[in-house]
Amino acid sequence: MKKLRISRQTGRRILLGTAAAAVFGLALIAGAWTRACAGGACPSIALLSNYDPDQASKVYAADGRLITDFGLQRRTVVTLQDMSPAVAAAFLSVEDKRFYQHQGVDWYRVFASFARIPKSVLTGERFQGWSTITMQLAGNLWPTAIDRRERTGLAGVRRKIREMRVAIEIEKHYPKDKILELYLNQINLGNQAFGVEAAAQRYFGKSAKHLNVAEAAMLAAIPKAPSRYNPRRNPDLAVQRRNLVISLMRENRRLSGESAEAWKAYPLQLSSSSDFTGHADYFVEYVRQQLDARFGADLYRAGLRIYTTVDLDMQLAAERAVESQLEAIESGKPPYSGYRQLTYREYMQRRSNADDEREAEGPARSPYLQAALVAMEARTCYVRALVGGRDFEDSKFNRATQALRQAGSTFKPFVYSAAIRAGYTFAEVMNDEPLSVPVENQANWEPQNYDNTFKGPMTLRQALFESRNTVAVRVGMRVGEDVVVAEAHRFGLTSRIPPVPSIHIGAADVLLIDMVAAYTAFANSGTRCSPVGILRVEDRQGRILWQPEVEQHEVMDPQHAWIMLDVLRDVVRRGTGYSAVVGGGFKYPAGGKTGTTNDYRDVWYLGFTSDLVTGIWMGFDEPVKIMGNAQGGRLVAPAWTRFMKEVYERREPPPAWYQPDGLVEDLVDVHTGMRATPFCPITDVVREYFIPGTEPPGYCPLHGGVRATFGPPTP
Repeated sequence: MKKLRISRQTGRRILLGTAAAAVFGLALIAGAWTRACAGGACPSIALLSNYDPDQASKVYAADGRLITDFGLQRRTVVTLQDMSPAVAAAFLSVEDKRFYQHQGVDWYRVFASFARIPKSVLTGERFQGWSTITMQLAGNLWPTAIDRRERTGLAGVRRKIREMRVAIEIEKHYPKDKILELYLNQINLGNQAFGVEAAAQRYFGKSAKHLNVAEAAMLAAIPKAPSRYNPRRNPDLAVQRRNLVISLMRENRRLSGESAEAWKAYPLQLSSSSDFTGHADYFVEYVRQQLDARFGADLYRAGLRIYTTVDLDMQLAAERAVESQLEAIESGKPPYSGYRQLTYREYMQRRSNADDEREAEGPARSPYLQAALVAMEARTCYVRALVGGRDFEDSKFNRATQALRQAGSTFKPFVYSAAIRAGYTFAEVMNDEPLSVPVENQANWEPQNYDNTFKGPMTLRQALFESRNTVAVRVGMRVGEDVVVAEAHRFGLTSRIPPVPSIHIGAADVLLIDMVAAYTAFANSGTRCSPVGILRVEDRQGRILWQPEVEQHEVMDPQHAWIMLDVLRDVVRRGTGYSAVVGGGFKYPAGGKTGTTNDYRDVWYLGFTSDLVTGIWMGFDEPVKIMGNAQGGRLVAPAWTRFMKEVYERREPPPAWYQPDGLVEDLVDVHTGMRATPFCPITDVVREYFIPGTEPPGYCPLHGGVRATFGPPTP
């Protein structure tokens, strides 16, 4: 291989050229140094004494797990002592290995770049990087005065000079550790995470204090190109860059060669259990609206700590149960063979093919089958799970808290509760037969039962647990529409309920969250809860700024509540909810009510144990028929059962309900509503409860003259 020989004349020219370039560069810098900060162009570092960066407010689940942040920049400020030593070692190795030796500017790197400056000015090439951590901090703190996007030409020179001068001033007034701490709390680490604490939580589900070498190196790898080296988006590229940082740590004697190789082999373990992006989105938006109304802009910049009531395990179970049932319905397979509507997967495929962009403003209505779920503790009033729809990114309209839909038969308990309050009993017998109700200036209204049949005389108990419409209308009309409306509002329904006969079978529009809150009164011995989604809000120092009060209201006395509870338990024990709930394997005592509108547009199931009330609605955003025979017990109750079974796999069994004192308990003949005698057929006798003074006045007569053997009814 031939050696390259340079003549003395050529060498002299190179030396002269280099010297000229250096002189030119020095002259250029000298001139720029004096002019770069002219007219107050450089920011004053006095502002650092009151440095208080915007911090995102953090939203936590009931068990303290981080759900999400509210803010343009996710940031949590921590001290250098609250960071793993590996964090400083990694960032110093890749960004500024002589940080503790220079006074703001690393002149070794500056002089090495002098020869390149004239070429950069003349050709527009980018300057070679020689920013120190202090210079980067200056640019990050004052992005307007020091625009780090200016990388070429004279503008790039001026920007660099300003960085250097401000960095020198910072170093004169602040110790090195404080500067490094400010830098590590300010740096952009992708995924809207600013500072190492926020990034550690977002990527690894842990505090920066607990990061290991590989994780610290991963964070140090990101600032060069936050989008390109985002480990969630480009894990392979991110690991390559991480391993380069580890090599630099070894070169800088932060690691031994053996340790460096071991950490390079360490797998990328991103958080899954602590990163709940895409989960609980509707719940988060539900609480955000409440917080925004109270805290305004501070919600997004003051670094508040928001502790919510959501149970993440229950939330994930709710999302699984709802989506699983919706997919089963959309499959069109038995027992849902009649389903013929557009499915969610078909819709998303069409959007993908058309590259459709939904409008950002207003509640986006989706064309596929939707659902909503609210699970609420009866005694604490805490909302433990909330599903407002299938896809928050596709449609942010919250069907749990915003969608007014007809309640169907889930409204009937309010009708019967008003009747009990008026002195009726569930032993009273009414006819399930055709009914024609005059309507002014219209044809008569003739309500039908869901199965289009009529069963004749029956007790009000049977009419409720079998959900017979004509009996509910008769009861409501006897009690009075105004009384029923007042009863519904007593239970906490906030929507307008017109005083017309059709409300008795659920023609009124209601909110799911209101219905769930109303049903807490049945689960909770007559005491209704107002839903609570927020436990408390703290400032950065842990001081409580707001702690919402739990609101409870007694809407029924214990005797009234027990009577309603017992009948709603019959819905599960032998009524419209039996097949899906008991037949589905739910083994704990429960009550509930199915709901179906006559046009099969809305289907519901509201069910409860003694400690948890869960309501689910299904339907389309633009009300259309779901399918033939779309009953709440058939379409919705299976999702309720799946969810509640999974909940009680991890939760203590629900406590028993206790019958209050003072009730009259007796056996009743279902044909007459009278007290049973040995002459009543045993199969027609049921146990009934009465508020004193409302028990039947007489006894049942003989049935066909046949004397029956008297004994206790089947439980």
